[in-house]
Amino acid sequence: MIGRAILLSLCLLAGAFLIGRASRSERVPPRQALATFPMDIGGWRGQPAPQFDQRVIAVLGVDEYIARLYRNQRGQVIGLYIGYYASQREGAAIHSPLNCLPGAGWEPVKKERIALDVPSHGEPGVMGRQPTASHAVVNRIVVQKGLDRQVVLYWYQSHGRIVASEYWGKFYSVVDAIRLNRTDAALIRMISPADGRGSSESDAERVLVEFARTVLPLLGEYVPG
Repeated sequence: MIGRAILLSLCLLAGAFLIGRASRSERVPPRQALATFPMDIGGWRGQPAPQFDQRVIAVLGVDEYIARLYRNQRGQVIGLYIGYYASQREGAAIHSPLNCLPGAGWEPVKKERIALDVPSHGEPGVMGRQPTASHAVVNRIVVQKGLDRQVVLYWYQSHGRIVASEYWGKFYSVVDAIRLNRTDAALIRMISPADGRGSSESDAERVLVEFARTVLPLLGEYVPG
């Protein structure tokens, strides 16, 4: 009987501790505003893409985002979207592109994961001062609308971690809410056409990987570790 009472007391104390941590305001480290994300990245030059209307932003629940088109000297084009969520505690949650793209008429026809070799200082997705070899696993999907096809790379990033799985992203969000009192995170999505008119799926993937490896070292300033 005494043992049960002690166990119940410990559970109540643990619950009170977790509720207390969850009720505290989150303290996100300083970060750069996405609006300052570079327009020129390596051999890529960017320009603003059409912005979302307020109804779309309300559905996404995003706190800050950028939508850009980047073009290189070979005429290849990539669409970049970064959506940042300062907190996911008040009902705001990152929407998977697998849910959003069909709403725009793009149907997924292929889905897999690929590994990107990126510089880091020991943690996937964390860009450090002394780069070493590392890799990040991201989603690769092919979407189609009529005769048009596009290749998409996307991943979830938070607290120095890159995650391909939406479910693991939610799991880490809960863990980090308890461990760090933080639920901030971002969705990074890149799209390139694979219409068969000079750009196959493999061509589109190759240019996306090239672009992603250029962008990844920059993200730490905008999605804090």
